[in-house]
Amino acid sequence: MADKPRIVFAGNRDIAVKVLEFILSEQVYPLALLLPTPEKGSHNREIIDLSHFLPGDNILFGTDFRKPEGLELLSEIAPDYIICIHFPYLIPKQVLSIPKIGVLNLHPAYLPYNRGWHTPSWAILSGTLAGGTLHFMDENIDTGDIIHQKQVEILPSDTADSLYKKIKKTELDVFIEAFPALINNSYQRKSQKDLPGSIHKKEDLLCGDFRKLDLGKEVELGKFITKLRGLTTNRIDESAYFELDGKKYYIQVNIVEE
Repeated sequence: MADKPRIVFAGNRDIAVKVLEFILSEQVYPLALLLPTPEKGSHNREIIDLSHFLPGDNILFGTDFRKPEGLELLSEIAPDYIICIHFPYLIPKQVLSIPKIGVLNLHPAYLPYNRGWHTPSWAILSGTLAGGTLHFMDENIDTGDIIHQKQVEILPSDTADSLYKKIKKTELDVFIEAFPALINNSYQRKSQKDLPGSIHKKEDLLCGDFRKLDLGKEVELGKFITKLRGLTTNRIDESAYFELDGKKYYIQVNIVEE
């Protein structure tokens, strides 16, 4: 690809801000933004401020990109790529078909392991690999061809929260390392079709009694510590808990190496 690629940027969270800063430093300027609704978009303002050159009509919120007006805008822009960075919405087939090359996604896991939600938690809980992956999107969840990925070591002291922070740093490295190949259209695609893997829905961690601790039950200490580590995220309401006298008590751990 001789010229700079035409891109639409879809992002959320601090990792999206850092990726956009890098893209702009390479003198590639998004032609439109896709952002979460204000209540979901933790870093909307920072992303909009970085994209001050864009007209307001080229910023779509929530699922507006799926509506007729959004589809028309994206079709008129005719991007080479739509780049998704922790974008919290599924991309339907009619949007996947718009970019000339495809829709990319930066996923906080070492695919094919831990597709879907709460990837650092499940990497710890299931003992699978952790890392960051840049891949093409298809109609399923995190199953498209892999472009580039890197592993992150899970230390005995890691919680889901500390691991997520390390993964986001690795994700940025993955994107930066893959970017020249995206510019030159010289990347290699690795199919996930025949690879083993795992997928987790949001409710797998949050619903039911998975996080509830039975104070009268004997458990293996190693498994118990692993569960506490995997459920120590940046949100107390995602933690393991026990109930006593009609009240819930949440537990988070901090493990310090000697």
